[in-house]
Amino acid sequence: MQCSQALHFMCLDDRKMKQVPQHIAIIMDGNGRWAKKRFLPRVAGHVKGVNALKNIVNHCDDLGVKYLTVFAFGRENWNRPQDEVSFLMRLMLKRLDKELDELHSKNAVIRFIGDRARINNALLTSILAAENKTKQNTGLNFSICLDYSGQYDIIQAINRIISERPESPITEETLNYYLLTDGMPNPDLVIRTSGESRISNFMLWQLAYSEFYFSGIYWPDFTPSELERAIEWYNNRERRFGKISEQI
Repeated sequence: MQCSQALHFMCLDDRKMKQVPQHIAIIMDGNGRWAKKRFLPRVAGHVKGVNALKNIVNHCDDLGVKYLTVFAFGRENWNRPQDEVSFLMRLMLKRLDKELDELHSKNAVIRFIGDRARINNALLTSILAAENKTKQNTGLNFSICLDYSGQYDIIQAINRIISERPESPITEETLNYYLLTDGMPNPDLVIRTSGESRISNFMLWQLAYSEFYFSGIYWPDFTPSELERAIEWYNNRERRFGKISEQI
């Protein structure tokens, strides 16, 4: 009997697919190089990358992933050419407005993580509307890191703790509460595309025990099948969290 796409994951070899990670985080890299390879402007890669993201979001929902977090725009990305930054912000606004109703109908929760001080008013209005509209949903928690960096996240958390709890010691639990990812489990699986093998200031605190999967594929070409390949790899990992290996 053939499997539908929604059931495909359940029909794979159980030895390879023991479980779906609760939280998958993705560093979506390679849009510009994808476009350059095809003699296209860099912005064409960003458009194609957004289409790839929609397919991955839908597939994560089909597979039962509880949390999906994507690194869409880092704080350092403001240093890119202004016309590219402006295009990215317009593209994000356009696609957020276009996809919101569909995501809401699928019971997804939309969350934006990062510093909002430099986000233009039009995009910020759409962000707030999307978060408010979906906050009561109970399906996939889809978080988009925008003007985000792991260093910024830690520093803003410490500053808030000093301001609000100056007499209290800073513990791991306290810091977790004040991070911008409060309420989310730490990522189980981190995927980075394009062949780069660094984390680029992404969720530095939260990735302490994540499994890292580095793909040589540029993000616009990253398909649901590639996602399943990453999850297969994840299921072959032994997550010990400091304990002795059970295989010894």
